Amino acid sequence: MPVMSSLTAVLYGALITYVGGWFLGFWTGNFSLLLFMLTVVTLGFWLAERFHFKPQREAAAVTLEAQNTTRRAELAKMGIQHVDGDVQEAKARLLMQPWWLDWTAGLFPVVLVVFLLRSFLFEPFKIPSGSMVPTLMVGDLILVSKFHYGVRLPVLNKKIVDNHPVARGDVMVFRYPVDPRLDYIKRVVGLPGDEVAYLNQKLTLNGQPVETVSKGEHYDDDSLSYAPLFSEKLGAVEHQIRVDPRRGAYFGLEPHRFPFAENCRYSPEGVVCKVPPGHYFMMGDNRDNSQDSRFWGFVPDENIVGKAFFVWMNFGNLGRIGSFN
Repeated sequence: MPVMSSLTAVLYGALITYVGGWFLGFWTGNFSLLLFMLTVVTLGFWLAERFHFKPQREAAAVTLEAQNTTRRAELAKMGIQHVDGDVQEAKARLLMQPWWLDWTAGLFPVVLVVFLLRSFLFEPFKIPSGSMVPTLMVGDLILVSKFHYGVRLPVLNKKIVDNHPVARGDVMVFRYPVDPRLDYIKRVVGLPGDEVAYLNQKLTLNGQPVETVSKGEHYDDDSLSYAPLFSEKLGAVEHQIRVDPRRGAYFGLEPHRFPFAENCRYSPEGVVCKVPPGHYFMMGDNRDNSQDSRFWGFVPDENIVGKAFFVWMNFGNLGRIGSFN
């Protein structure tokens, strides 16, 4: 099948070009969409193999076997009992799956399992920055529960089944509102209707200061610096935060350009925001080294990816493996 072989080569070429350009930074890739497309394409080849190509090869093998039997019978009538040639080898070659099916239809079960696991159960992520220090470190490989907040359709990210509601203190992965092709991870600080204030490096929710306890100092390997460490309690979740008193309340040149920006008030002391319905206010645990809702606004519910809950590997520090708050 030279046509199918060429088509498969073209598809693999397109895949290598897409992934290569993504890796080299020429464009931003969408792994969910890529995995969905791989599932659809390999499914098409798998169906074609099951209902067309394999029956075609089996029929050809049966025909070859019948022709061989007829030929041997005719030679036997002529008194020839010993016939050269092994039809089984030729039959095996006829039944052999060509490379272009082996690399498409043969991969479908594996691609399907990965797609289902990643879409509906758990998805791995790598922490790229220090915005969640000290809870999460650069290089942590984490697992995210895709079903904790409900079941969503792959690619479309539309919720079809509810589960747990979003809670203050959850560590959440979400699609970055400024560029939904990127995934971000922060802590949920404000729920719909909450008034969140971060003034003079102090967090207040609905007019009440959030409970914090000093835990001494924290050394950050990434920035090679010390900063005060605090234990903070948001809802039922107690976690640690890092606050750097050397940094001021700087929110960029244009901090107000995002949806519902009118809900926020900025001052030299910090920011006060009223969280709109269906949105969440997110902050990093490394409070003074985090680009979060203070800068780019609220996270809409449809951008939620899942709840982060477990570090499954850090190649530089195996002691990091385990659950976290």
